[in-house]
Amino acid sequence: MATDTDARSDLPLEEFAPSTALAPLDEVEDKSATDLAPVFDVPVNISAVLGKAHISVSQLLKLGQGSVLELDRKVGEAIDIFVNNRLVARGEVVVVDERLGVTMTEIIKTEDNGA
Repeated sequence: MATDTDARSDLPLEEFAPSTALAPLDEVEDKSATDLAPVFDVPVNISAVLGKAHISVSQLLKLGQGSVLELDRKVGEAIDIFVNNRLVARGEVVVVDERLGVTMTEIIKTEDNGA
């Protein structure tokens, strides 16, 4: 099974001259959304997970239209929002113009955020 590290090793790395130095943090200007323009077209996979269930294959084969599958969450409990399989937020299901949507109520900050 390939890991994220394995996938990254296939990407070409841009090389910088040894004399290229990074600007100190106090010299970095405030950034805006337009500074992110180069990554606006990068695709991401977003998943909103309502809950989980563990069933056997025989139970799965018995499911049909109208079957009810009990999830491990209660009504009104926050759902998990994943971006590229990483938990980034929790939210609530909402209805917008007769369509289901998700509103984020909590941003999850991780220690390994890559910053």
